[in-house]
Amino acid sequence: MTRKLEFAQELIDFIDNSPSAFHVVENVKKELIENGFVELEPSENWKIEKSGKYFVTKNGSALIAFVVGKGDIESEGFKLIGAHTDSPTFKIKPNPEMVEENAFLRLNTEVYGGPILNTWLDRPLSLAGRVTLKGEDIFNPKSYLIDMDKPLMVIPNLAIHMNRKVNEGIKLNTQNETLPLVSMINEEFEKDDFLIGEIAKELDVNVEDILDFDLFLYEHEKGKIVGLNNEFISCGKLDDLAMVHAGIKGLLDSKVNNKTNVMVLFDNEEVGSTTKQGAASPMLRTVLERICLSLGKNREDFYRSLSNSFLISSDMAHGVHPNYKQKQDPTSRPVINGGPAIKLSANQAYTTDSISSAIYESICKLAEVPFQKFVNRSDERGGSTIGPISSTQLDIPSVDIGNPILSMHSVRELGGVDDHYYVYKSFVQYYNY
Repeated sequence: MTRKLEFAQELIDFIDNSPSAFHVVENVKKELIENGFVELEPSENWKIEKSGKYFVTKNGSALIAFVVGKGDIESEGFKLIGAHTDSPTFKIKPNPEMVEENAFLRLNTEVYGGPILNTWLDRPLSLAGRVTLKGEDIFNPKSYLIDMDKPLMVIPNLAIHMNRKVNEGIKLNTQNETLPLVSMINEEFEKDDFLIGEIAKELDVNVEDILDFDLFLYEHEKGKIVGLNNEFISCGKLDDLAMVHAGIKGLLDSKVNNKTNVMVLFDNEEVGSTTKQGAASPMLRTVLERICLSLGKNREDFYRSLSNSFLISSDMAHGVHPNYKQKQDPTSRPVINGGPAIKLSANQAYTTDSISSAIYESICKLAEVPFQKFVNRSDERGGSTIGPISSTQLDIPSVDIGNPILSMHSVRELGGVDDHYYVYKSFVQYYNY
């Protein structure tokens, strides 16, 4: 197996072990600690040193890891890469049990982000997230991660015989038609507080101690390498766990240099980023300032450090779709396995300008990595990402990039084996430069 294939399989394993944003951060934490990083607590005084390796978390679903540079931070600044831990899915509502026809048990959900709804139908689904229990202090309840890790439910489609126009397109009602079916019930089935009971059994805790939960659906089937020549990655959550994986690996595999290297994993990008752990919050800005203060610098030095910093906002890009070629811009047409795409937008949906684009292009050339350009068709409105949102908090130069994929926001996306290794190489080169 080539190194590219090995690295792609490592990504699939990482995603398989990270069914929620909370699990993403927990798995990244473990890897950082194994590689000598020290966890910092936001409520304590920070004592950091040059060449030291540290990380801090927020809400259990966002994380900032950094390696302090050897130079003066006010003159060297920060080299940052940003990604996000969340993906489109369905979130379980409170009191979710719904009995239908006195025979079926469904769970009440609401949509998180912008999933392609029909891709979630007829697939084995499971449940993962965070459960909150009573603690000794009401302001500090206990939290536990949970992953049911079994094909627990399914969202069944409607037969074509009852919906003859289904192949002409259909709008799914997200309150009635996308609720997962969990079980058949009978007189002996304890349908009341069913989910809380299952959680209690899974965590081996008392039902009375469970206060609340943040639980999300995920596809239970593991990702795969596919294609005649093993060139594709077919997997859920490539957006944006592929960038999380490549960025963390890039940080771990780079060397300490004069600048301070930072990897930031935001949460809630798929729902606008306006949370305490999102890119629109002061989370990153606060951590960067505390790094400066902990090194004995003042606020003026912090502002000086920002003027010498750079951010790579890494979120996936749209590749040319062979079945929908007309949907792509006529001249900028990134393809899978053609290298990371630099994303541009005249209306500033992406932060890239000619200077930041030139910087990332130069990084790719040094790393011997191909690169491409992505812009939307002029008559299509594209999405945005953490780059421009972060710019509302940090006025530093940045570039938006991402690997081209197909089926973005499907329960199962399609990316390139080569691309994942390419972007990792560019990140290592960036951190090492």
